[in-house]
Amino acid sequence: MLSSSDNSREGEAPKWLDAHYDPVAGLNTFSSCIALADLHGDGDFKMVAGDIGSGPYNIKLKVYKGTSLMSENALLDMPTGVVAFLMDQNEPRTPAVAVASGPFIYVYKNLRPYFKFTLPALEVNPLEREVWDQAKEDKIDPMTLKEMLDGIREKAEIPLSVRSLRFLMLDQLEMEAFVNTYKHLPLKRQTVITCMGILKKNMADDDAVCCLVIGTESGEIYILDPEAFTILTRVGLPSIPALLDVNGQYDIEYRITVACRNGNVYILRRDSKNPKYCIELSTQVVGIVRVQKNIIIGTSQETLLGYSQKGKQLWAVTLPASIMTMALLEQKSRSIQAVLVGLKNLEVHLYRDKNLLSVFSTPDIVTSICFGRYGREDDTLIMTTRGGGLIIKILKRMAHFEDKDTTPGPPTGQSIKLNVPKKTKLYVDQTLRERENAVAMHRVFQMDLYRLRLSAARAYVKALDASLTPVSSTIQESLTLNAAVQGIGPRFKLILNLQNTSVNRPSMQLLISFLYDEQLYQLRQAFFKVPLLVPGLNYPIETYVDCCTDKGISDIIKVDDTCILLF
Repeated sequence: MLSSSDNSREGEAPKWLDAHYDPVAGLNTFSSCIALADLHGDGDFKMVAGDIGSGPYNIKLKVYKGTSLMSENALLDMPTGVVAFLMDQNEPRTPAVAVASGPFIYVYKNLRPYFKFTLPALEVNPLEREVWDQAKEDKIDPMTLKEMLDGIREKAEIPLSVRSLRFLMLDQLEMEAFVNTYKHLPLKRQTVITCMGILKKNMADDDAVCCLVIGTESGEIYILDPEAFTILTRVGLPSIPALLDVNGQYDIEYRITVACRNGNVYILRRDSKNPKYCIELSTQVVGIVRVQKNIIIGTSQETLLGYSQKGKQLWAVTLPASIMTMALLEQKSRSIQAVLVGLKNLEVHLYRDKNLLSVFSTPDIVTSICFGRYGREDDTLIMTTRGGGLIIKILKRMAHFEDKDTTPGPPTGQSIKLNVPKKTKLYVDQTLRERENAVAMHRVFQMDLYRLRLSAARAYVKALDASLTPVSSTIQESLTLNAAVQGIGPRFKLILNLQNTSVNRPSMQLLISFLYDEQLYQLRQAFFKVPLLVPGLNYPIETYVDCCTDKGISDIIKVDDTCILLF
């Protein structure tokens, strides 16, 4: 049962429909581990989520249809990324699901295991290999092995393997059994996947073939072929990648924005073996989203930053709480792109650039956000909470977002660049003429200014003489008087609106009298005593005028210094 969301800001029309909320869904995941895809090619989009579970043995890949769990598959290790992508042009065009877990990428087609990709092994430290070979031949005891590995770890440039690191963590009683178990196995140094995304191969269409882009613990970015799963491109980074955003096509031009654990954001481009641009931040990055040509970065210091694709900072917004997750909101039907930001204070904010569009509350802290087509609804927002709850909202079709700049400083319109035309020959000639004849042009301007002032003064004196101005001509009494005539005759209703325009000085002991031709008009009351006039208030005074002639002659009626003409 759909209901209108009533938790928007006060005075703001609700923009979301509450479609579903299950506080005990048992779904614990992150934004990078949720994907929406038409898995069976029937137009009914499902949600695929990598559930990290509540313990090391509850890790599963879950598929939701509507509000119910459709299927689930067990995973051997914690997932770090889930994406849906098209591998080939074969019919029917059903996407595959890739799950990054440990050093492997598990690929599913039709919800069945299809392929497993393993990251290439890294180079093993020669000294480490030699030490384990000595242990294999029983030339050194476990304590000596530990001392030698400790010395290698402190001085060697190549890190130790997982086997050696686990061995250094053991107690003395467990060392001998560990060495006897693993000394005959080949020594390997394996990295793991930290983040994953997809990159269009050669077309920008929604149903285009995509390549997988993965970041590893060894500080490298791999781009994989979608069919053979071979490594197409390999780029090294100065630090370990944590988050990435991909844009473009592999065969044409692309940009990969990578947030690393050293607090820097690197931008990679095609045919560059090193990062093209670098954004240095003083804090850790917790979210990164690309909106058109700008990069939106969320930091751990409750700040939302906007950068250009060349690394230039455009704006900064301070948030009321810590950022938990971020995602892109793209409404294709209305060409709207914005950023959804889940905060620790149980709120979700929607930003377009630095302008706040909408705010709504959630019953629990949001840990993941995904917006897109779900089921047969185009604009669906899916969120999971820290307690394992599942929230589904639908954006209203008539929802209208208004930019509200929450940051102090100049208004939003001031930052919009004006479309200044190019300098024409006429403009250049006019500029030269002004430089050469500056004195003569100034004299002409001053003469015209004096004439304008003289005309204004003459018109003002004429208005005072004819009593046509409703403004008081004395400094002692700051009054305005407006007259209005109602009726079509022979009886008219005359309404006077009297107002004291001074700041804090009341007007007292004022009288109003009417001067008129008694042969043409007759007033019921031609004299009024005005009460005390409080500044800023309007005082209406009414009287009736009777026309005494039937010859169609009209004349003026003067009210102090004001006159009205009756037709």
